[in-house]
Amino acid sequence: MLTGRSAEKLAAAATGLRQRTGAQIDFLAGDVADPDSAEAIMREAAEWYDGPDVLVLNAGGPPPGPILEVGDDQWRAAFELLVLGPLRLARLALPGMAERGFGRVIVITSTAVRQPQPDLAASVVLRAAMTSAAKLLSREYASEGVTVNCVAPGPTATDRRHEILAARADRLGSTFEEQNAADTATVPAGRAGQPEEVGAAVAFLASAAASYVNGTVLTVDGGRTETI
Repeated sequence: MLTGRSAEKLAAAATGLRQRTGAQIDFLAGDVADPDSAEAIMREAAEWYDGPDVLVLNAGGPPPGPILEVGDDQWRAAFELLVLGPLRLARLALPGMAERGFGRVIVITSTAVRQPQPDLAASVVLRAAMTSAAKLLSREYASEGVTVNCVAPGPTATDRRHEILAARADRLGSTFEEQNAADTATVPAGRAGQPEEVGAAVAFLASAAASYVNGTVLTVDGGRTETI
């Protein structure tokens, strides 16, 4: 089941996934930053599927910008989206997973939590907070067959990446093509990743094969992150 704020985008994504996989794909519009909406989403999921066994938390990023240019209201909105919203869903899903003896919570973060990017300040700070929260969550039901992990993508060919590079180009007086070339030049693989490559990492962590992988961050970035 897919969920997000735009029913139109969800419908398009669900149709594409059905065509590619032949699987049953349902969707439900809602805003995880809103407590009532989050609870409604989980109630529907429980009714349709007898409770979620796998919860993938992939919130959109806040607007780009340096840290001192992020206003108080922006911080609050981003905190609801990137920290409180995911924690809300995890709080609702984890007990049921533990009762059934199997569960996976996978948080999509960013390599910027390990190697901060100055023009993505709000995302860096709050995704780092969510990474710490995921580490704490990973201990709660580990003995009941439940794991909590993060996937940290690097440059990935999505609309969001295009938006960030376009904003950077506008701020620096250059072009998207120049910023794209500069960005991929920092990746040893020499290219941006594909969404399917991030999806493969998520699928592994969601599987029974990853039952002993817990509380970790799996980086999918073509080798760009320099930290060990």
